[in-house]
Amino acid sequence: MKPKVSFIVPCYKLAHYLAECVNSILIQTYENFEILIMDDCSPDNTPEVAQSFKDRRVKHIRNEPNLGHLRNYNKGIALAQGEYIWLISADDKLRRADALRRYVQLMEQHPKVGYAFCPAVGLESDRETGVLGQFYYGPEDKLFSGPTFALQLIRYGGGIASPSALARRECYEKVSMFPLDMPHLADLYLWCMWAFSFDVAYVAEPFACYRLHDTSMMRTFRQEHPHVVVSDDMTLLWSLDARLRKDGFQALSKKCRSVIADRYAFYMGPKTGPTANLTLTEDEFEQSLCKQISDPKERALIRARVYAGVADRCYQHRQLTRALNLYASALHQNARNARSWLKYLLLRAGKSGIVLRDSLSNAKQALASRSKALETCD
Repeated sequence: MKPKVSFIVPCYKLAHYLAECVNSILIQTYENFEILIMDDCSPDNTPEVAQSFKDRRVKHIRNEPNLGHLRNYNKGIALAQGEYIWLISADDKLRRADALRRYVQLMEQHPKVGYAFCPAVGLESDRETGVLGQFYYGPEDKLFSGPTFALQLIRYGGGIASPSALARRECYEKVSMFPLDMPHLADLYLWCMWAFSFDVAYVAEPFACYRLHDTSMMRTFRQEHPHVVVSDDMTLLWSLDARLRKDGFQALSKKCRSVIADRYAFYMGPKTGPTANLTLTEDEFEQSLCKQISDPKERALIRARVYAGVADRCYQHRQLTRALNLYASALHQNARNARSWLKYLLLRAGKSGIVLRDSLSNAKQALASRSKALETCD
């Protein structure tokens, strides 16, 4: 019988996790599925582990030579027979035996839904660490409609945990497979583009575990290829903006461009911690901006917001001279921005202006905390 669901399990140097992943699928109470272990010419004992399963639904496909993760995903999807496709890396796993049944029932009940996802629970040293906040969208099941959800995905820096999502085959066939020119954020690109053609379902119960370890692809990219992370992020944002404009969502495009400006400012400004190596020079910013926008007035407005955003970050890190110069540059691009004028004049005023600005900022934060506390009580 043709499988209803195809699990794509990409595996490269993850043989030590593979059995746990596959077994979490084999215990599913909904049994009409296949598992395609996509062995990307892994140098470990992946073939031995893959061939140890005595279940006809498990198939081992080995690439010779190595294809790379995105081509491996696309090959698995092309080979899949299921109406629904669930891509789950060999180092992740499902945590409930009824996960697949719940998803299939939901998709059958809502034919306009293109994909469903849930929160993910962190897994570190074989121990669950709790629900990961960046993938949490509240305690209740939800249906999202349209490009507003796509903008929400990139606006708040969250996204969807890949092992938590099941998609219709139509999403890949009618909209897009994994784009090969976006190695870091190809999955987020798909979540966004699919949302223009399908509704999206969120199941509040966490069905999947997302493993956190030093050799994970996300961490490796950030450590070894920071320029790819920055490039993919900006390419994704501009792709979303282009789609919003093409489909006539001008108000959402305006919000998207605000996100774009803020993201440029983040990469260009000072920062510490694990994101400190994610940087963009002013020349790189200018090249990127000119590539995307031809209208000089629109460029000036984005430059103004970016310069002001970088200035804010410099101020927070007490790089006051640089902050003052950047506020001046922002006003040169857009002299009508009252907020930039206020920050510029306070900084020009010296110590007294800095004290006043910090006091206003502290009062604003206290008010926001009070409002949030009141909402929680209500």
